[in-house]
Amino acid sequence: MKVEDIIKATNGKLLIGNLQEDCENFCTDTRKIQDGDIYVGLKGEKFNGNEYYKEALDKGAKVVIISGIKVAQEDLEQYKNKTIIEVNDSLEAFGDIAAYKRELYDIPVVQITGSVGKTSTRDIIANVVRTQYKTLQTEGNQNNAVGLPTTLLKLKDHEAVVVESGMNHFGEIRYLGKIAKPTVAVITNIGTAHIGFLGSRENILKAKLEILENLKPDGYVVINNDNDMLNKWAKEDTKYKKYTFGIDEKSDVMAYNIRVNENYSTYNVKINNKEYTVKVPVSGKHFVYNSLCAIAVGNLLNIAPENIIKGIETFTLTKNRMEIDKIKDGVTVINDAYNASYDSMKAAIEYLQSIPGSRKIAVLGDMFELGEFSEEIHRKVGIEVFTHKIDMLVTVGEASKYIAEEVEYLGMPKDNVASFDTTEEATNYLNKILKQDDVVLLKAANGMHFSKIFDGINN
Repeated sequence: MKVEDIIKATNGKLLIGNLQEDCENFCTDTRKIQDGDIYVGLKGEKFNGNEYYKEALDKGAKVVIISGIKVAQEDLEQYKNKTIIEVNDSLEAFGDIAAYKRELYDIPVVQITGSVGKTSTRDIIANVVRTQYKTLQTEGNQNNAVGLPTTLLKLKDHEAVVVESGMNHFGEIRYLGKIAKPTVAVITNIGTAHIGFLGSRENILKAKLEILENLKPDGYVVINNDNDMLNKWAKEDTKYKKYTFGIDEKSDVMAYNIRVNENYSTYNVKINNKEYTVKVPVSGKHFVYNSLCAIAVGNLLNIAPENIIKGIETFTLTKNRMEIDKIKDGVTVINDAYNASYDSMKAAIEYLQSIPGSRKIAVLGDMFELGEFSEEIHRKVGIEVFTHKIDMLVTVGEASKYIAEEVEYLGMPKDNVASFDTTEEATNYLNKILKQDDVVLLKAANGMHFSKIFDGINN
């Protein structure tokens, strides 16, 4: 890609510089600038990256892309050996450049969305695809209007791309899909995450289905057929080609003879009419679903069954997602504190119940972005805690007190329930009551900072 291509893609204006300058490595953070980088100034809530363009140039950037600021004539003179491009909106321009670059590649692009399990599903799909193709994937939580272009602009000699897309409002998945132009769209499930913004599960489904608006011709949508909303949609839709996975509902890829162990799960599956045994290196039924999704994608990309199974068996989770740690006095901690929704809470509680230990202790914090549904959904989590016969409940935060109220109402002894306002209080309490062979689940929205609890009980 050259400067002239960027100007064409963004409808930008060259203030100074070389139209034939090669543009390869893009950066949006002046602290990470390398020699020869292309710096894109982005405006955030607390800073305006456009104002740091001179710092970027001084640190070695050869091209800067900025918007909304005036460049003085003396600055044009000072940086006459560099390239400065002015655009109407630098965030939109960032997306436009990524979309332009993506279209230079005729390769499989798998775009993943869903209410829960996006990141772990992304990780396992990417590991499967990587067994046969040189694969670029989303890293960490870069699943938004900055993160997705950041990923796609790293395209070099890759043969496939796996990207994750998050959202909490209408239009966001549509925008990300316009950049990614997927050949395979994946929807993991439709739950209640962000229901406070969208108002209903029906609206959440509608927002997730925006991913299909930019699906390449002849592309497939891969869906969890056991999810009630997706199952109903698939039966009614006649427009898109679907490839399904599931356990209960008849699907293209199905698991049977499922065996969930403490640290892994196994099941049988048929791929191309031949039976295989699959071992998932992370325990829990929800990871069986994630691996089935990876098998579906692998089948669509014509990956050999042996490679699909190898990719599943060797994948690793992104940090703070279902990490199992043994700490002092033989206490087992399930650290799943990166994010939380009703569906992921339910899955984590099911897993807590399934593994051996003297006492099962659920340490649960607030779930965010639930709006008027917050009390109802937190109380539903309380029902899950009680019905799965969890021995003790510790809550942190205002909304999670509804979880505690619900389990007490259902009959959990009051001595087995404790609610706190801060992670520090919860940590102190846990350090007093934890015993040999206890199993502790840490689960909350990322903003609750439950990593502090893990650090506090692990000292």
